[in-house]
Amino acid sequence: KAPIARLADKISGIFVPVVITIAVVATAFWLLLGYDLEFALSIGIAVLVISCPCALGLATPTAIMVGTGRGAANGILLKSAEAIETAGVIDTVVLDKTGTVTEGKPVVTDIVPTAPGTEMELLTLAASLEKLSEHPLGAAIVQEAEKHVLEFNKVDDFTQTPGQGISGSISEIRHLAGNAKMLSVEGIVNSLDEQAKAFAAEGKTALFFARGKELVGLIAVADVIKPSSPQAVAELERMGVEVIMLTGDNAQTAEAVRRQAGINKVVAEVLPQDKEREIRSLQEQGKKVAMIGDGINDAPALARA
Repeated sequence: KAPIARLADKISGIFVPVVITIAVVATAFWLLLGYDLEFALSIGIAVLVISCPCALGLATPTAIMVGTGRGAANGILLKSAEAIETAGVIDTVVLDKTGTVTEGKPVVTDIVPTAPGTEMELLTLAASLEKLSEHPLGAAIVQEAEKHVLEFNKVDDFTQTPGQGISGSISEIRHLAGNAKMLSVEGIVNSLDEQAKAFAAEGKTALFFARGKELVGLIAVADVIKPSSPQAVAELERMGVEVIMLTGDNAQTAEAVRRQAGINKVVAEVLPQDKEREIRSLQEQGKKVAMIGDGINDAPALARA
């Protein structure tokens, strides 16, 4: 039962015996005054009919059932009756970016190899690695390679590092794909940093690719925001709900999406466990937090909210 239904039952448990007692006293009172039994009973029955809180016990679960039904009709699945009640006190909504604020169907916009004229070689290398990844940005690179009918290389020893990128061996040489943080951790000189920042200012995400300790290029991928996102953010803010966006993307890309969606606050370059920590930090400030996201990366934050 939802907390409000338990409260209604508790009130009924106290109220019903009290009302019955009042009805009996009222009947006895009019009998003692010399009125006939029919009149005295009608008084007692009137007290019961008007005061007995049957409706309280019935109306609460009925309202919850109607709310659940209306939600289902609008494509909203509710975990429990308690979830409906909790939704009413939410004052902060935290949004993931990819697939939540944005379409989640990114496309390749730019291919920038470090060696001139090797765009297709870079795309082949990138797609071979990203084919084993489940990230939407990786899927966009694979689709671009398929569009050019490129043949994928065999990748061995594939590994995935949350918040950084992926790696694998092609022809027994270790190759890397990921963000600027990955390059820094691996000690690879980032000669395309300025280019990546320029793309980020346009709302594009730059993915870097390296062979061993050598940077071979970057591929820019853009994920447009959903047409409904600005409206959804505006409606939440009209309801007095604070909207925050959390993303693993770099700060410039996140800022571009924040402006387009009309969100007031964004926290960028966060690892999956950092998202969970941000939710916990908000809760410790006394806020009732809802998290909206998808994918494995958001699981800790979704569980915490």
